[in-house]
Amino acid sequence: MAILATTKMSSKGQVVIPEDVRKRLNLKAGTQFVVVGDNDVVILKAIAPPSMDEFDGLVAKARRQAKTVGLKKSDIADAIAEARGDK
Repeated sequence: MAILATTKMSSKGQVVIPEDVRKRLNLKAGTQFVVVGDNDVVILKAIAPPSMDEFDGLVAKARRQAKTVGLKKSDIADAIAEARGDK
């Protein structure tokens, strides 16, 4: 069930997320958000780094895809050198 609350923006652009919303969504100090704005709508989406299991899964998927397209370690080193302006 959605939680409805109101808040105000400070002169510094800070917005307080009401306590009942923070508790319900388990938001803690330091939580990071993606902020999307369109017309008069502002959306905050909490973000968090992936767990180690999720990260390992992402790495394995990337390796499988790289192997499928024939990407080699030397291709990656070349791309990094080019991005750094070494080439």
